[in-house]
Amino acid sequence: MSRTLGEILATRAAESPDHAIVRFEDAVVTYADLDAAANRVANGLGALGLERGDRAAVMLSNRPEFLATWFGMAKAGIVEVPLNTGLRGDMLAYMLNQAECRALVIDEQWLERIERIAPSLATLRDVVVVPSTSTESTPRATDLPGALSTRSWADLLDAPSTAPEVEIDPFDRSVILFTSGTTGPSKGAVLTHNAHVAQAQNVCDLMRYGPGETLFNAFPLFHVNARYTSVLPAMLLDGGSLVLHDRFSASRFWEICRAESVTAFNFMGAMVMMLQKQPERPDDADNPVRCAYGAPAPVAIQETFQERFGLELVEVYGSTELCCATQNTLAVPHPRGSCGRASPLYEVEIHDEHGHRLPPGVEGEIVVRPREPHAMVEEYVGNPEATVAAFRGCWFHTGDRGRVDENGWFFFSDRLKDAIRRRGENISSWELEQVLNDHEAVEETAVIGVPSELTEEEVLAVVKLKEGAALAPEALLDFAQERVPHFAVPRYVRFVAELPKNHAQRIEKPVLRAVGVTPDTWDRELHGYEVRR
Repeated sequence: MSRTLGEILATRAAESPDHAIVRFEDAVVTYADLDAAANRVANGLGALGLERGDRAAVMLSNRPEFLATWFGMAKAGIVEVPLNTGLRGDMLAYMLNQAECRALVIDEQWLERIERIAPSLATLRDVVVVPSTSTESTPRATDLPGALSTRSWADLLDAPSTAPEVEIDPFDRSVILFTSGTTGPSKGAVLTHNAHVAQAQNVCDLMRYGPGETLFNAFPLFHVNARYTSVLPAMLLDGGSLVLHDRFSASRFWEICRAESVTAFNFMGAMVMMLQKQPERPDDADNPVRCAYGAPAPVAIQETFQERFGLELVEVYGSTELCCATQNTLAVPHPRGSCGRASPLYEVEIHDEHGHRLPPGVEGEIVVRPREPHAMVEEYVGNPEATVAAFRGCWFHTGDRGRVDENGWFFFSDRLKDAIRRRGENISSWELEQVLNDHEAVEETAVIGVPSELTEEEVLAVVKLKEGAALAPEALLDFAQERVPHFAVPRYVRFVAELPKNHAQRIEKPVLRAVGVTPDTWDRELHGYEVRR
C-alpha cells in the first residue's frame, strides 16, 4: 500500500478518474479533479519558492479548495499547518510564528485578520487569497503591510497540472496540528505521512469498511477527525466516498443520510446526545447507516440510541497526537463504559505519577507508545520542553486519567487537570456530566472545579437546557443525588444559552474556569439545599 498522501491520490486518479471521492453540499470532487488541482497547488507554491520541508498554513472552511491545498502541499513535501477558522489576533500570530509558516492559503473573508497582525509575523511571506464562494472571482490582491505579498487562488492554479518532481518519503513530516491548549499556548503536534496512512487503515479495519462505502462527516477539515478518520479512509476503499458538510444539523441528519445513502458516520458525544434528543419518529431505524465511529459514546443512552436508529456505535479513545489509541470493535462485545482495548498501532498502559505501571482496577495516567516507527506524534514544533515532558520514560503521556481491567479493557475517567478534588475526594467531571446529561430537560453540561473557601474545590455544573425546557436547580440536584455519591453533587448550578466550544466541538473548560462563579450562579448552600449522605 502507498504510504504517502500524494501517492494514494495519484494512484486513485489513475484507476478511477471520474469517481466522486468527496461530495460537499454544493460541489462534487472527483479523483481526477482533485489530483489535477493538487498538482497545480504544489507547482504554484513551488513557484513562490517553497521547497520540501518548508511550512505553509491553510485557513479555509470545508470546501474543495481545502482538499486541493492539503494534497497539493503533501505532493510538494511542504508541511501543512491547518488552522482553526475562528483564530484571530495574538493566538493566530502565535501559531503562524511557532510553526514558522512561509505561506498561507486563506479565505478572503478572514484576510483582515492577517492585516491586523502583519507586523508581528516573523516568517510569513506569501498569502494566497481564496474567494469566499466558488462563483466569485478574486482580482489580484494588493500587498499587505510589511513584507507580506498576496496572490489570488486563480494565480496559484495557473501552474502546471503535472505531478511535481519531488521525492516524498513516507516518514517525511506532513502536518502540524495544533492542540486545544488547556494550560498554556497550544502545542503543534508534528506527524508524518506514514502516521496518517496507518491511522486511516486502522479505521478501515476497525469499522470493517468495504468497497463502495459512503461515509459522512460534519467536522472541520482542520481537525484530525475529518481528515484521517474520514477523508483518508474513504480514499483507501475501492469505490469509497465521503459526504462532507460544513455544519452538523441534528434535525436534518437522518434526511441527509437517507438521501446520500450514508453507511457510516463519525461522531462525538454531543452529536449523539443531540440526535437522541430529537423527537422520536416511527421510521428512526429506517436508514442506511450501519455503524458510527467516535468518542465518547454516552453510556446512559448508548444502548437505546443503537436500538432506536438501528446501528452500532464504535467507541474509541485517542487524541490529535495519536488518533486512536484504544478501540472497541464490531465483533467483540465490550464492558459497559469501556473505550476499548489497545489499538494494533500502540501499547497502552496505566501509570502512576512516578512512571510505575499500575495493576488492573487502579486509576492513573493513560500512557502510550507505538508498535511501529513514526505511527504517532514526532514532537511539538518549536517546543522541546513540552516534547521531552510528554515522552518522559519513553512513553507518551496523554494527560488523561483512566484504568484497565484484568482483561485489557480500558476505561477513560477524566483529564488529569479536569479531575475535581473536593474535601479529600476525587470527582470525575466526565462521569458527573454523563449523569446530568441524562436528565430529559438537559441538552449538555460542563462540570468544572472552582475554588473553595475550605481549600481544594467545589463543583460547578454549567448547564444548557433543551430548547423550550425549564428546570429548577433543586430538581437537577434531586436527579443527581439518585445517581452519584454525595460528595459529587454540585454545589453550584448555572444555566447558559450556549457552552463555549472549540473547532472540534469540545467544550472549552478553561473559558468556563476563567469565568467561575457568576452573580447568576445558583448556590445550594445559600438556598439551604440538603445533600443526603
